[in-house]
Amino acid sequence: MTAPNPMSTAGGADRELMARALGLAARGLYTTTPNPRVGCVIARGADVLGEGWHERAGGPHAEVAALADARANGRDVTGATAYVTLEPCNHDGRTPACAGALIAAGIGRVVAAMGDPNPVAAGGAARLRDAGIAVEIGLLEADARALNPGFVSRMTRGRPWVRTKLAASLDGKSALAGGESKWITGPEARADGHAWRARACAILTGIGTVRDDDPALTVREVRTPRQPLIVVVDRHAETPPAARVLSGGNALVVTARDANPAWPQGVRTLALPDAAGRVDLAALMQELALLGINELHVEAGARLNGALLDADLVDEVVLYVAPGLIGDPARGLFQRRDALGRLDERTRLAFTSVERIGADLRIVARVLSGGQQDPTEEG
Repeated sequence: MTAPNPMSTAGGADRELMARALGLAARGLYTTTPNPRVGCVIARGADVLGEGWHERAGGPHAEVAALADARANGRDVTGATAYVTLEPCNHDGRTPACAGALIAAGIGRVVAAMGDPNPVAAGGAARLRDAGIAVEIGLLEADARALNPGFVSRMTRGRPWVRTKLAASLDGKSALAGGESKWITGPEARADGHAWRARACAILTGIGTVRDDDPALTVREVRTPRQPLIVVVDRHAETPPAARVLSGGNALVVTARDANPAWPQGVRTLALPDAAGRVDLAALMQELALLGINELHVEAGARLNGALLDADLVDEVVLYVAPGLIGDPARGLFQRRDALGRLDERTRLAFTSVERIGADLRIVARVLSGGQQDPTEEG
């Protein structure tokens, strides 16, 4: 039997204020990388004294921003409660430790949605308790984790959260047999896809997509102060030097051999061959984690998507389904290395949302690992 969560009986005011903190954290969706998205509300009862969120790496953390907001408004926070979406950090880096700032401000209670998975910054809760401050962790934890799947993944698994974005006809075809795919979905779905690009730290594609479509893979439909790193898996170093993905000086080409000397200066390269002479995708994920990549957004063809799936590296699928039929022959979504022998060997998913976007449907689903059960199924 699972032990009850001590925060499951938290009062409505606590939940409301934590939900407010989560809303603040979401304002950093496109800007905090490689740091987590964090929000903070400081309140006495239901009276909000100050609030803030982490906007960018190197800038004030959410707790410090909330304390500054309270001071600017002339509010005394002594004995107040701080609602934080992540355990206050206990690390002096580019900014001082938030646990120390809360102690110095005289905060009387801290409610955190989740513990800090970063071993370097963890320990804030213990420091606060040692200072006599009541600390509770676990209120709306699932919501907090949903805001930071990539940061949690990088800290606990040593690799990014991998989300593959796909567009298909109702019969699951991504392109004609010759490769034509523009446009299966409507403009609303394509614009929505840019929002998923914008929240990612990097965008992964393959040489096949580069050759067939020559995409730019930049964020254009969403206002964002940064562009994600573009990562191209190119086993034989065949990316054309004039390819649009190489033109912005923001690309990393991953090969299984030496780089192409004709590529523009400023293009970063990485050779990661596996035993079969392909690009070692698992090693690539580890390298991206070392670069601070939290969320990896995949826009690739069936071959690379299938290779990621075969390597158990796909965490989430965002699929736009268009109201149309293509039929065979046509290209599918995941080209597996080996055909499945039994239906129960299929990769199982759990739908997290199904929404209409313009004329299309957007399905978001998480990959269920091992014997993990779909939470929507009854036992």
